[in-house]
Amino acid sequence: QVQLVESGGGLVQAGGSLRLSCAASGRAFSSHIMAWFRQAPGKEREFVTAIRWTGGSTYYADPVKGRFTISRDNTKNMVYLQMNSLKPEDTAVYYCACSPPRPVVTSAAGYDYWGQGTQVTVSS
Repeated sequence: QVQLVESGGGLVQAGGSLRLSCAASGRAFSSHIMAWFRQAPGKEREFVTAIRWTGGSTYYADPVKGRFTISRDNTKNMVYLQMNSLKPEDTAVYYCACSPPRPVVTSAAGYDYWGQGTQVTVSS
């Protein structure tokens, strides 16, 4: 069983930065895919970014390209989301997710494990 725990959310002004962390435990992750999704009130959960645990290939949704960076620390089983130039439309609950080794997908249905989420609020 995989456990994911997010931290680092908060309130920030537009243009500011935040770094989210996801602590992963419960198994060896080898070629698993780690991702961040977000869900704003009244909207569906949407893909933000993903990274392959082995190799480090990254994938980004268009709205966050050039502003967000995903990274991982294999020695600590941690995944990070550095968010810069934040906009009010980035306001959402951000979730860490894990998928077994397979092609990266942007649908939430493709991920088997989820954290509890952390709130990010960007004020204008």
